[in-house]
Amino acid sequence: MESSSPIYFNDPDALAQFVIERMGMDINVGMVLGLGKPNHFANALFQKAVENSAINLKILTAISLEMPSWSSELERRFMQPLVERVWEGYVNLDYITAVRKNKLPPNIRVSEFFYKAGGFLNNEHMQQNYTSTNYTHACRDLKNNGMNVVAQLLAKREINGSTFYSASCNSDTSLDAFAQMKRRQKKDKPALNIGQINNNLPFMYGDAVVKPSTFDAILEGPEYHFGLFGAPRESVNTTDHIIGLHASTLIKDGGTLQIGIGSLGDAIAYGLKMRHTQNKLYNDALNAFGIPEKFGNVIDTVGGTTVFDKGLYGCTEMLVDGFLHLYNAGIMKRKVYDNVPLQTLVNENKIQVNQKVTPQILDMLIEKGAIHSKLKATDVAFLKKYGIFKSGLEYKDGQIIDKNEVFIPDLKDPNAKDRIIESCLGTQLADGFWMHAGFFLGPRDFYDALNNMSEQERMQINMTSVLNTNQLYGNNPYSSEALKLLQRKDARFINAGLMLMLSGAIVSDGLEEMLVVSGVGGQYNFVSQAHAIDDARGAIMIRSTRTKGKDVNSNVVFNYGHTTIPRHLRDIVITEYGIADLMSKNDQEVIAAILNITDSRFQQDLLQKAKKVKKIDVNYQIPDRFRNNTPERLEKTMQSFKDNALFPVFPFGTAFTDEEIVIGKSLREFKEKSAASKASVLPGLMGQMLSAVPAEARSYLERMQLDKPSTRQEKLMQKIVVFALKQAGQI
Repeated sequence: MESSSPIYFNDPDALAQFVIERMGMDINVGMVLGLGKPNHFANALFQKAVENSAINLKILTAISLEMPSWSSELERRFMQPLVERVWEGYVNLDYITAVRKNKLPPNIRVSEFFYKAGGFLNNEHMQQNYTSTNYTHACRDLKNNGMNVVAQLLAKREINGSTFYSASCNSDTSLDAFAQMKRRQKKDKPALNIGQINNNLPFMYGDAVVKPSTFDAILEGPEYHFGLFGAPRESVNTTDHIIGLHASTLIKDGGTLQIGIGSLGDAIAYGLKMRHTQNKLYNDALNAFGIPEKFGNVIDTVGGTTVFDKGLYGCTEMLVDGFLHLYNAGIMKRKVYDNVPLQTLVNENKIQVNQKVTPQILDMLIEKGAIHSKLKATDVAFLKKYGIFKSGLEYKDGQIIDKNEVFIPDLKDPNAKDRIIESCLGTQLADGFWMHAGFFLGPRDFYDALNNMSEQERMQINMTSVLNTNQLYGNNPYSSEALKLLQRKDARFINAGLMLMLSGAIVSDGLEEMLVVSGVGGQYNFVSQAHAIDDARGAIMIRSTRTKGKDVNSNVVFNYGHTTIPRHLRDIVITEYGIADLMSKNDQEVIAAILNITDSRFQQDLLQKAKKVKKIDVNYQIPDRFRNNTPERLEKTMQSFKDNALFPVFPFGTAFTDEEIVIGKSLREFKEKSAASKASVLPGLMGQMLSAVPAEARSYLERMQLDKPSTRQEKLMQKIVVFALKQAGQI
């Protein structure tokens, strides 16, 4: 039965008991991916099911965030101080801990539609209960899996004397899930919407703002404002930076941008920022890597290399912190408006976003049918909403009232129109958005930056449903197809993949033995959307090779037994060696373009395979200018820029200290070499056992609490750390 207002709880155990009493013993709880999970409530409900095997609990979600753990004393010494600092106050999710330890009771099932990349490759329960779905179908599929409870972390704010909640970091699927539960309740089916308040969450605006009546129960208390999970920025290496540099040339000024999380997303953001704020150096870098010479045609057609005069608008499922850096650099400044006539006038350059409101705007809106010449209450509300009229005006009894002045709302009457123009016009357009996004997740300084924004700035970000951001079609309350087409002009949807087949097909989410690496997420949505919008393009970034120990394998393959993006949706592919524009190309042209951006160690073998099956002319040869695709060439070219503090490893900062970066990299390399061949490291390690500790190792050993070893184990660990630092060339 639908409730008109929520019941408030200050005890998660009591809230969990309330849910059981309302729902019975079959509870299928849906929670959003990533940050927006109500951890205290989730843990309380999980413990109830652990204690009572009669409860059948199914947890339907994605990306259950976990703090890093360790498996040895050496790892503990490195990780524990880091975890305590970076994830201070975060409350772990008990159900995912049980999954990780293979201790999930038989009456509890966890089903996710997206994993942290590689997080559950060897976990039987998660592999068996994975649900493959497009992001826009996630809510539907959770509903079809019996979802009858929706639980969400919320921000809270008083607005004009009334309480409102914000879905904040996760409006992506929750807005639609809340509506699903309300529809169930109206049909007298058991269903609940549960919220937990966390004051650390930024209060985000747009579609994310919901009324308290949306919820049946709310958990709130000072002890439940836990520390938000911070996802530390990944290091950006030479390969990533050069891929990002290529991608940055495909973004058209005045267009639309979508990028994802991780080092490749940061690399694109860095490239775009460099293009705008250091344009000469940016073009110097492009020329040094030969990018305009090799790929100038596609750059001129699709993107550009000049500064962003008009700026960009963001339409993305994920608001990554790179977008804020682009906003602060003056790049994310193209605003869109959630109104077709107004957006049409903006697109036609008849209304400039930052211009002062003029009388001509009223005439143009009448011509477009946006308002009536004899203004109605809805017209006045529309004009106030978009800043064309002053905010303090009222419409009452067929008149416009401004304090003690009364205006006849008839724009056909010259005298009435003159009075309205003189006294009622606003200053400039309002309620525009430079971003529509579905969810966010990132480092804690990103959340701080959102919290530190002014209310006016945060209102320019519309957190909304993925039914809005990730597709054009469908009946939803957020936006029409016509409006999306107007807003998303010159869209560039940039995503990452794992492997590329010579046919142009992409592998992004899994392996051919059916193991799930991550998930489809929104990638297919954006690829499909890029094909549906006339002036849009989609690009997939692929690192050309992968390395394990001494083995180097190509990520460009002849064929593979799993596909995420089929060949008929081929568009643009980017590796560190260049850009392959595959749209509308025949198979021979596709193969040739892909070979041009393949690591040269693998080009000839792939070419011969293509010739063997007669998919490319038997006499075809890869052009000479594409036959020096080697990491050594890229590193040599990159070094001169790195010497001038360009293309840094952490372009937007890091939560790690300098010592932690060095220790982590060194120990990781040592571990990889040891796993590949113990014989390769044993002589050097034995030699270190007899050597004195170098003075330059002191700060690293202090960080590991190994500067004054007292036990045999500590002395051994000290030698391992010193040897690892030496092997990595750090001391």
